[in-house]
Amino acid sequence: MKYTVVFIPLLIVILMACQPAEPLPKIGPMSIENKDTIPYTIASFEFLNQNKELISNNTFKDDIYVADFFFTSCPTICPRVRIEMLKIYDAFEDHPNVKLVSHTLDPKRDTPEKLNRYARNLEVDANKWHFLTGDKDKLMDMADSYFVSALEDPTVPGGIEHSGKILLIDKAGHIRAYSEGTDPSATVGFIKKIKKLLKEYE
Repeated sequence: MKYTVVFIPLLIVILMACQPAEPLPKIGPMSIENKDTIPYTIASFEFLNQNKELISNNTFKDDIYVADFFFTSCPTICPRVRIEMLKIYDAFEDHPNVKLVSHTLDPKRDTPEKLNRYARNLEVDANKWHFLTGDKDKLMDMADSYFVSALEDPTVPGGIEHSGKILLIDKAGHIRAYSEGTDPSATVGFIKKIKKLLKEYE
């Protein structure tokens, strides 16, 4: 009897380990087309990066990427979020199919030249981490597309109130996970989610 008592829990553990892991959800409202449920995808975009290269959705057709919104003169949450983005960069620095994308919310001051200096100061690979700038309204619209709050407010430090959310985007443009970039404890779990998403493409 005692062997049966030990065996049954062990069998349950083995069976659970053999079950395929649940994939990460596709975040956002679903739409219906011809009775098919279509998952939400981020909007199409074209912006210049720190090397004045045109970056679009098609740039990442073979990659997953981590996205955030910031501006170089931000005196509040951006330095804290940058630390977490650097942790993610370090974790996947050698993985060719994981990229990082930071959209400025202050394109008037964050020119490609300024973003290039910013990236070089961080000592990151420009082919790995893209810092994007362009038309201000289009950048604000992209924040909406990622469900990131961003609003000009002259009463707050830096003049822009915005979220520190970090998002994980798959090859098809679906949002698969997010992390609060101001919470260092959340980054560990977010890195695990990136690894989990990569397994979907193995």
